[in-house]
Amino acid sequence: MIRGIALCLALVASASAALARFDVQEIETEAGLSVWLVEDHSIPIVTLEAAFLGGASLDPEGKEGATRLAMSLLDEGAGDLDAVDFARARDTLATRIGFGASRDSVSVSRFDGEAVERARAQMLSSARFEETDPGAIAGRALSAMAFPDHPYGRTIDGTVESLAALAVPDLRAALARVLVRDRAHISIVGDVTPEEAAALVDRLFADLPEAEVPLPQPADIALDGGTTVIDLDVPQSLALFSQPGLSREDPDFFPAFVMNHILGGGGFSSRLTEEVRVERGLTYSVGTSLSPRRYGPVLTGSVASSNDTIAEAIAVIRAEWARMAAEGVTEAELTAAKQYLTGAYPLRFDRASRIAGILVGLQARDLGQDYINTRNDMVDAVTTDDIQRVAAQLLDPDGLHFVVVGRPEGLAPTQ
Repeated sequence: MIRGIALCLALVASASAALARFDVQEIETEAGLSVWLVEDHSIPIVTLEAAFLGGASLDPEGKEGATRLAMSLLDEGAGDLDAVDFARARDTLATRIGFGASRDSVSVSRFDGEAVERARAQMLSSARFEETDPGAIAGRALSAMAFPDHPYGRTIDGTVESLAALAVPDLRAALARVLVRDRAHISIVGDVTPEEAAALVDRLFADLPEAEVPLPQPADIALDGGTTVIDLDVPQSLALFSQPGLSREDPDFFPAFVMNHILGGGGFSSRLTEEVRVERGLTYSVGTSLSPRRYGPVLTGSVASSNDTIAEAIAVIRAEWARMAAEGVTEAELTAAKQYLTGAYPLRFDRASRIAGILVGLQARDLGQDYINTRNDMVDAVTTDDIQRVAAQLLDPDGLHFVVVGRPEGLAPTQ
């Protein structure tokens, strides 16, 4: 045990030291693109990460899944190379390339018919599975209720109907909407000079067009307290629950962040795990997440329990919501949460790809380069009074809405 603790402390100390050595340079290319660069000449590897604001939220209604399908095809060929030749060329250069799409951004042509149908078939298979998956059913229902007139209310993975209807022009249009130079956030980490980094970025991104499709507007979250039950013949019910949250730019974000860790975001150390799992044995897993979405921040959670105990699990969650709102947290809980959150943060910077991703995220949220060095100070500055104030304002047990998928006993739908 002593060796294990010593090893853990050594890893944290090593990561903290590495974190302190970061020197983030902001450079501007000849084409006017901004890049955050961390030079590291100790290993001959270069990692580039780019994210484009907008993401799959820019899919038009009825074209859900277009951005994700298009992004999945970007490594299926280029120029006169088909998917196989592209993969061989990539492997010859010992290069790793990945593309993806989230609600608010995409991270980095041609579309072969065979490749399109192969990728479409994979997404269709997932969409059909989600039609009977309790988590997916609950997630889509809760999103639709929270954001009835906003892209957040629609799936970014597509439905069976929308995916089947997508054609190659839809995929080209999706890329034209999201891969635009004025919404690009770019970071580079590794064995490269500022001059080399600037030239690389211009070669990759300078010819991209400017944005023509506007970004989504902030959403009014339309959730009221209550319970929605969706019938599904399964022995265990799954419940997702949500209420409005706090944006990343809110001055009270860090007190809310620490509060959520103590309430349900801290895994086995959280209050919900202690009360719902340990004390009552109602679930294997329960948790919450403070999700500061760009256009509609929410505080969400999930729990699964047998059909005959899910009602009790929900009642306990509401009670813990109310207790946190009324009483806040203890000094012991706050100290433990701070130790974990500040100790774990440096461990995120364990490799170049993660560093590059973090830097892009900081750019996208306008948090500034110094955030890396001040983040733990902001966590340490949170007091029990801060959490008491924020919990009283944010947490509303009567405003929580639960979507339950299964056949829960003794749990009737309410509004």
